[in-house]
Amino acid sequence: MGKNVTLFDDPGVDATKAPIENVLELTPVVDIGPDVFTNTRPLWHPPGARGIYGGAAIAQSLSAAMRTVPSDFAVHSMHCYFVLAGDSQMPILYHVERVRDGRSFITRTVQARQRGRPIFTTTLSFSRANSGGKKKLEHASPKPDIAMPGDTSSLSARKRLENESGGGGPFESQKAGIVNRTSNPEDKRMRRFVRARGHISDDGGHQAHLSALAYITDSYFIGTVSRVHDIPRFSSPEELQKVLNALKNPSDLDDEDIARALKELKEEETTELRRRLEGALSKAMGKQEEHKEVGMMVSLDHSIYFHNPWAFRADEWMLIEMESPWAGEGRGLAIQKIWSKDGVLVATCTQEGVVRLKQDEPPRSKI
Repeated sequence: MGKNVTLFDDPGVDATKAPIENVLELTPVVDIGPDVFTNTRPLWHPPGARGIYGGAAIAQSLSAAMRTVPSDFAVHSMHCYFVLAGDSQMPILYHVERVRDGRSFITRTVQARQRGRPIFTTTLSFSRANSGGKKKLEHASPKPDIAMPGDTSSLSARKRLENESGGGGPFESQKAGIVNRTSNPEDKRMRRFVRARGHISDDGGHQAHLSALAYITDSYFIGTVSRVHDIPRFSSPEELQKVLNALKNPSDLDDEDIARALKELKEEETTELRRRLEGALSKAMGKQEEHKEVGMMVSLDHSIYFHNPWAFRADEWMLIEMESPWAGEGRGLAIQKIWSKDGVLVATCTQEGVVRLKQDEPPRSKI
């Protein structure tokens, strides 16, 4: 690992905090300005990604902005753009701009910079607690009627087995099924259970839970676009191993993510094999099925609407449901809803990204 991965020396893991709190910890850079922060510890570069895990930039930008806002205000919306791939071998500087401070709403913008250039930018809006008045319009999408991990012996056993398999990632994730599995891509719903590992400290407050949630929202998100078409992200174990070998800055947080990727790759390969067999059968019957394989998948933007910022804990199981209402022109859109274990709709997220397939013919010359 290079000496300049972080701007200051890594202070080591704080055992009083949850792993995700350690991952997302920021250090003020007072020599540059009062509202400038940097990552305290190295950031993760996921297998196959162009740069750092996008959830880290999202969550640390949120954390930086929250440091400039009174504690009785909570974020209600966050609109982000991924500008350039973040380099895991360099520190990131988060510059917060105090755009507006009102009685009910506060606005902040944050730019994450490397080499003096913005790699990520976001605008956030905060609202004061209980500022909506006594009379309110209220409704919310109900949580699907599905047992959360720990509610049944089978899920508890599965959780124990997964924990025993090792890994030190900052959050846990389990598959929770697919709704409308055999339907059209736009009708499918991909479900997962997620939670931050360990116990988020009381000192972190609800801000730590919001940052943890923001970190988790980028996981598996844009991949929804290919998954609803039953197209795996990696076409073979060899391809996955190739990108693993190319990792610039693997950390001790990679183990579980790699193990999970390999496990789910096997499951996806089973689905892909079944699809190819069905395609071969269709071909034998005179129907030609086109082979599709992901060539490029990159997130462009990411939005989070926080509905109930004080009504959940990120270190307790949450249910996420993802869908893709549209894909075309080499891009795809994904929507995500997140419920707490108590059935509260915590957040709704959207993400658009580049999703391009490998082409049968090489690109034509521009000449």
